[in-house]
Amino acid sequence: MKTINLGYLLFLSVVAALGGFLFGYDTAVISGTIAQVGERFGLDTLSQGWYVGCALIGSIAGVASAGVLSDRFGRKRTMLLSAVLFTVSAAGCALCADFDQLVIYRIVGGIGIGVVSVVSPLYISEVSAAQYRGRMVSLYQLAVTVGFLGAYVVNWRLLEYSQSGVVCDGLGRKLLVDEVWRGMLGMETLPALLFFLVIFFIPESPRWLILRGRDAGAAAVLSRVYASQEEGRARLAETKSVLSDEPGSDWSLLLRPGIRRAVLIGAAIAILGQFMGVNAVLYYGPSIFENAGLSGGDSLFYQILVGTVNMLTTVLALLIIDRAGRKKLVYYGVSGMIVSLLLIGLYFLYGAELRLSSLLLLVFFLGYVFCCAISICAVIFVLLSEMYPTKVRGLAMSIAGFSLWIGTYLIGQLTPWMLETLSPSGTFFLFAAMCVPYIWIVHSLVPETTGRTLEEIERYWMKYDDKK
Repeated sequence: MKTINLGYLLFLSVVAALGGFLFGYDTAVISGTIAQVGERFGLDTLSQGWYVGCALIGSIAGVASAGVLSDRFGRKRTMLLSAVLFTVSAAGCALCADFDQLVIYRIVGGIGIGVVSVVSPLYISEVSAAQYRGRMVSLYQLAVTVGFLGAYVVNWRLLEYSQSGVVCDGLGRKLLVDEVWRGMLGMETLPALLFFLVIFFIPESPRWLILRGRDAGAAAVLSRVYASQEEGRARLAETKSVLSDEPGSDWSLLLRPGIRRAVLIGAAIAILGQFMGVNAVLYYGPSIFENAGLSGGDSLFYQILVGTVNMLTTVLALLIIDRAGRKKLVYYGVSGMIVSLLLIGLYFLYGAELRLSSLLLLVFFLGYVFCCAISICAVIFVLLSEMYPTKVRGLAMSIAGFSLWIGTYLIGQLTPWMLETLSPSGTFFLFAAMCVPYIWIVHSLVPETTGRTLEEIERYWMKYDDKK
């Protein structure tokens, strides 16, 4: 007998995952516009850095507020807010009059990134059945990688179009020929508007509805997900039973030993994951390739190649995450990351002396991207979306997300310094070393959540309250 309405669950998950596509596009599109924006506004090195990094300030603000907003107003309305922010940002960047306006609109988009990075995986986790939750939440990470790749392709195609000698007038000429960077940034308006519209066709999270005492609405959603009213009512009763064991307000609940433990572990793996080289490779990979002897003119092609491997590997992770388990993917994937990072470090140490082909470095990088995408990139948002109790899930995810974005900011700022001070080999050896405590934390402190309901995971953490 069919107990899960998989088509409906997939629809809800894909809609929420569109937020991940906007996350990826907004983050990656900047890479193809830096030189043009710098030339248009006469930016010095410091100003170019501010143009690249200003959205990150918005992201930190967005992720810090997302939990409170989603817990108070609901997951659906908070996703609507992020869609509005993305739309305003994209249109504003395309039509901005000066550099100050451009920065303001980039910060607005950054707030959207921060909000959606919390609320989209959170929503998917709360509507999903236990046996499909890993795959459904992984759709969000897949959408992020598609957004990265989409931005790279759009940048490449629009630049090619602007140089093709096409004739157009007015605003079209400004967006697509004379200042094509405006078209690159503004193209995000289309998926942002789509995201805004389709959100109206999905219901609110059933667990948030239960938390607000709207049991009838929650039962209706659960009955559609589980394809029967009986199963829906059973899930409703289970959630209400666990909620009744959670006395106190959101903030006081965070201080309970079990929940505090879960929040600290989540924050630790979120920030530590950034110091294993993930964003350093994605952000600085092209310049590292060029410094190693690969053609600078092909840097965009290598960027697309890395993005393609990242996306295809995420598809593989999505297919196996509920079968292999979260922790097993981390063990194998991070072990592969260590090997890849050591090989990259050894290449920089001995490559010139041994006259190794620079294409070998590309192979090592792609191996690293594969291992990273199938493990920590696929698993992190799944774990964070399912680790926490219903009453504090939004707030706790904000804390973990805040840690993740702080780590992203720090690694973005420190990587150029490390490459210069520690040398490229020393930098990648350091990244490899940081993988070791990550594996230990996941092995020793994180429970295997595969196949467990959110209520079962919640009871796991609550057992620590009895040991205080």
